[in-house]
Amino acid sequence: MKMKPAAADQRLVRGIGLREGISLNVIEMIGIGPFITIPLIIHAAGGPQAMLGWMFGAVLAMCDGLVWAELGAALPRAGGSYEYLKEIYGPRSVGRWLSFLYVWQLMMSAPLSAASGCVGVAQYAGFIFPSLQKGVAAHTFSWGVGPSVSAAAAITITHGTIVSLFACVLAIILAYRRVDLVGRISNWLLAGVFGAIAWVIWAGVTHFNSARAFDFPPGAFHLDHAFFLGMGSAMLIATYDYWGYYNICYLGAEVRDPGRTIPRAILFAILIVAAIYVVMNISILGVVPWRELDQAAATESRFYVVSTMMQSIYGTHAGQIVAVLIIWTAFASIFSVLLGVSRIPYAAALDGNFFQIFGRLNPRGKFPSAALMCMGALTCALCVFRLADLVAALVVIRIMMQFILQAIGVMIFRRRDPTHERPFRMWLYPTPALLALAGFIYILLARKNFEREVILAIALIVLGTVAYLIRARNRREWPFVESPAR
Repeated sequence: MKMKPAAADQRLVRGIGLREGISLNVIEMIGIGPFITIPLIIHAAGGPQAMLGWMFGAVLAMCDGLVWAELGAALPRAGGSYEYLKEIYGPRSVGRWLSFLYVWQLMMSAPLSAASGCVGVAQYAGFIFPSLQKGVAAHTFSWGVGPSVSAAAAITITHGTIVSLFACVLAIILAYRRVDLVGRISNWLLAGVFGAIAWVIWAGVTHFNSARAFDFPPGAFHLDHAFFLGMGSAMLIATYDYWGYYNICYLGAEVRDPGRTIPRAILFAILIVAAIYVVMNISILGVVPWRELDQAAATESRFYVVSTMMQSIYGTHAGQIVAVLIIWTAFASIFSVLLGVSRIPYAAALDGNFFQIFGRLNPRGKFPSAALMCMGALTCALCVFRLADLVAALVVIRIMMQFILQAIGVMIFRRRDPTHERPFRMWLYPTPALLALAGFIYILLARKNFEREVILAIALIVLGTVAYLIRARNRREWPFVESPAR
């Protein structure tokens, strides 16, 4: 049976078209990640064969993008994944629990994503103003569940932390307005993003050395255990850098002609960013020897690889200018993340499955102001953590509590409700969904010490489930009452 959109969705303004949708997706995808993770992905794979990680990551993004495209076109509602999980698994049964868990994890994972961009802004600002790197305080929290499994998270406060907080506050201010104005802002931010990328690619291509770029170490393509472990770690980093192609789905109730706009915005964004990443990273490898990048992975210089490259080619001022452009790019990603995720607690609150304060719309701009402010405040609080800790926690939590459930769910939805209107149908169904599922499981398990992040995600699931059961019992909801027929 075709579901009618929630009446509250109609109060949101459908002001996002295809161009704005692509812009919002692309600026979230091209954040600080690709500019600071190049040494990390080289180190993980052990050489320039790490480019396979980018390519496999692009294939995984396209397969998962087709999952999002079908669900987004069929269920164009505010909240994206919240609505998908609820509808697929049953709005009055398991789906209510899973959608609650999704919002529960989002209160951590979304600020983790935005905070990683804020920390990246501060790191590149430190290239221009080295005094920002000066530490003020640091502390490491560690815990374990056995002699061989432990986890740690480090809090580091530097002068640059103020820059991180300022970037977050400014993003909140810009997102605090009508969605049609936000769409125009995203177009301007995207222009700066493409400016930074174009200059880096041009510098790499015009100074490209193929012998340097394809200087593979002995046994680089030996398909042994070490190769697959390295590729798993490389794909985890690449997955982080590609994420964001689904941002428009969170704004489904604010998209014009969503059945056509959402799938196109997703797939075009993936193709654009995949082409940019592959060309940019190969061009950088043609200028900077991969062994230098490998060594940089263990030092603070990994944050400045691109600026260092531009400085060596064009001089000090060029390195500083490209650092400014990269800061612009990272800020654009922060803006896009906060804009998209603020719609999810709003949708859950309207559904009675989250705190009601998040269901309020700004009376003038008709956007969920309370949700936006809360997610922004949480982002500010997370700006004191290390970038590596933010990225690892973000990727594993979202894979386990969102992406795997959706890859399975799109197939369940097809079988359970075959008559539902689907303006876009996944190509080669169900192959992309199965490949996405296999790829996410591979990333979770094919890494050294993968247990640490997985245990953290399991702990979050357990705590969320306990919170849901307490709330459900008080409200007499599933599983404490018999679920009525759908």
